[in-house]
Amino acid sequence: MTHPFLDLAPLGADRFAAIEDRVARLLSTEQDVVIMQGEALLPLEGAIRAAAGPGTTALNVVTGPYGQTFGDWLRDCGATVIDLAVPFHTAVTAEQIRQAFAEHPEIDFVSLVHAEAATGNTNPVAEIGEVVRAHGALFYLDAVASVGAEPVLPDAWGVDLCVIGAQKAMGGPAGVSAVSVSERAWARMAANPKAPRRSYLSLLDWKERWIDGGRKALLHAPAQLDMLALEACVERIEAAGLDAVMARHAAAAAAARAGAVALGGGLEPYVYEARDAAPVATTLRAPSQVVASELVRRALEADPAVPLAAGGGALAKEMIRVNHYGADATPGAVRASLAALGVALSEQGLPVDVEAALRAVEGAWR
Repeated sequence: MTHPFLDLAPLGADRFAAIEDRVARLLSTEQDVVIMQGEALLPLEGAIRAAAGPGTTALNVVTGPYGQTFGDWLRDCGATVIDLAVPFHTAVTAEQIRQAFAEHPEIDFVSLVHAEAATGNTNPVAEIGEVVRAHGALFYLDAVASVGAEPVLPDAWGVDLCVIGAQKAMGGPAGVSAVSVSERAWARMAANPKAPRRSYLSLLDWKERWIDGGRKALLHAPAQLDMLALEACVERIEAAGLDAVMARHAAAAAAARAGAVALGGGLEPYVYEARDAAPVATTLRAPSQVVASELVRRALEADPAVPLAAGGGALAKEMIRVNHYGADATPGAVRASLAALGVALSEQGLPVDVEAALRAVEGAWR
């Protein structure tokens, strides 16, 4: 048997480099962009282990579970970690970052998640970047969920390490990811004796064996199908226009929030202020008498295709996520999600108005 996916010609270095260049244009960056051959946790961990070590004092901003993970990695690297944790229903502010620098002037590394799909909040990176740049710290940003849903501009914001993944708002594959790296970040890695080398986690391997070599010879056989899928998803964004793709995600978030409020049944937006809500996912607080994961289970029985999930871990009791990203950033996906939640809430004897919710979705979609 033959199959078109199994009989492709090998992906060469030129094609690989061209895909990197298209990702760089998506980010409007002049920094080096490295596409790594794994899910986004690979460059997220690799960048921390490359740039942080026993001499690092890191300000780790925690607005959700990924921020907690970054703190664990930083401590494992031997860094001194100062956690700045804010409630998951809000966002961190530039003033809070400025205050942390005033209290700990030795901070030389800042780690932040842009949009937390797990909690539904997003952080004001442009404002925070100004404060970090003025202080002189290295700035590490997880933009995996935000890219494609809202602006991600490493150069304009002074981000030294910006990690993205294609599997959410970009509507692409999960098996490859990318990181943009500033010259300051490369210098920090080169000076770190504990930075991974000859390792799948190593960014320095990509710098020394790929970028410095003129991008002529790949380190190892690329994940060909995932690379081609990444190329296809970037092409699709280019064809639609990045601004249009981001506008679609913003409209989905506004519609989901308005529809949930109109639905009733005790549902409330989990993120209090709309300005702090991520365009990639809308999180909702379940009524106190209902377990969120059970409500989601019942909603998925009503419509298995809707992009609903319960919060992770302890949040499974109270949080519902409407994951309106990628192909699900549409009025139809938002309407179907709210209708399924309406069925599940009514089964619990709670009063809902599905028609009002659907009208609110239509009214809020712009």
